[in-house]
Order: sequence, then C-alpha cells, then structure tokens
Amino acid sequence: EVQLVESGGGLVQAGGSLRLSCAVSGFTFDTNAIGWFRQAPGKEREGVSCITNSNRRTYYADSVKGRFTISSDNATNTVHLQMNGLRPEDTAVYYCAATSFGLNDNRWFRRAWYRYWGQGTQVTVSS
Repeated sequence: EVQLVESGGGLVQAGGSLRLSCAVSGFTFDTNAIGWFRQAPGKEREGVSCITNSNRRTYYADSVKGRFTISSDNATNTVHLQMNGLRPEDTAVYYCAATSFGLNDNRWFRRAWYRYWGQGTQVTVSS
C-alpha cells in the first residue's frame, strides 16, 4: 500500500504563487508515476500534471502549461507542484495520486489509472 499526504495549499491573490508537496510513503517501489489532480466545486476532478519515476517524464494540462512545474525529490520521496501566475479558476482541492501503470499522453490525466490518493489540499485564488 502507498500513502500520500498533500501540503502547501492556502489562500493567495491572483498572480501569486504556491508550492504544493506530496509526501509518498509505503510500497513506493511499486509506484511508476505521481499525478496531481484538482476538483473545483461542482466540477469533475481533472488531471493537472504528472511525473514518472523512471525517466521523470512530465505531463501538463493545457490550462497550466507555462505556469505550473512538477518535480520530484527521490531522496525524500516527495513530489512538488510549483504553481505560478495563479488565477481564480485554479481554485480547487488539489490531490496527488500514485499509479503503478505505465502512462502516456492519453492516460496520465485519467483518474482510473491511479490507485492511491491523498486527502487533498485546498487552494483558493482571490481576484
């Protein structure tokens, strides 16, 4: 089993920055990739970004490209999501998730490919 704990959420003004962290523990050897998802009130949970363990391949949703950066620290088993240029539409609960499956451009953003999920951290961007 893999456990994930998110941190770093909060309230920020539009244009500001936040850095989310996802601490991964447990059977991490079985983890192929870590993804970040978000869910705004009344909306479906959507994929934001993902990073693979083997070659650190990264994926981003079009809505965050150029503003968000995902990175991983293998020494601490932590995945970070640096969010710059935040907009009110980025307001959501952000979740990290782990998968043991191989991912590609058509899989990384689909919830069904991820088995383990964190509890989420709230990000609120005021206008």
